[in-house]
Amino acid sequence: MHQQFRFLLLSIFISVSVFSQENKKHPMQVGLNYGFGDEIKNTDYTYTNHYIKGQLYWQLSETKHFTYVIVLQPEINFATHQLLNLYFVTPDEPDFEEKREAFTKLKDIREYVLGVGFQVRYKVTPKFNVYAMGSVGPMITDTETERLSKGFAFSDVFSLGMSYKFKKFSVDFRPNLRHISNAGLQSSNAGFNTANVEFGVAVPL
Repeated sequence: MHQQFRFLLLSIFISVSVFSQENKKHPMQVGLNYGFGDEIKNTDYTYTNHYIKGQLYWQLSETKHFTYVIVLQPEINFATHQLLNLYFVTPDEPDFEEKREAFTKLKDIREYVLGVGFQVRYKVTPKFNVYAMGSVGPMITDTETERLSKGFAFSDVFSLGMSYKFKKFSVDFRPNLRHISNAGLQSSNAGFNTANVEFGVAVPL
């Protein structure tokens, strides 16, 4: 766990150092979001999550109505998961009975993510924006489940949100859909699909 925390802190430090050199040409914001959600309803498993996500916004360009932004998002996700349908583990798998017993127990999972997103904002008023954003990034999960192997995976997120700017900060509301899987790089790759809501605050650099 300590290695993952060091990875996230180092990523934040490097990103801020690199992007801050372009701050005059490309305005930046830094922020912090908190989110929560659960699985898109099914009968095979339960999955609930809450997470803390750093935000580094780097504005690429701006027109009269639209703003285009790159967003760097280091994240720690705290999840709980339990297999409900034990027949998801089929008899043709080695040691399937032991796996069924292990996977049907409630598990705490930690996921460490470094997402990179592209955001398109539409200016409703000078202070109020609505936006769409897609992000993808590498992820490390610390727990083996029937749906996803322990270790390396990817986190894909699509969000629709809104933000309101005050004098020195802005607030953010962002529902999203999230999919995690490992693109077939490991043995288990069914992945998880969740619906989430997150809230955040950002300040200019």
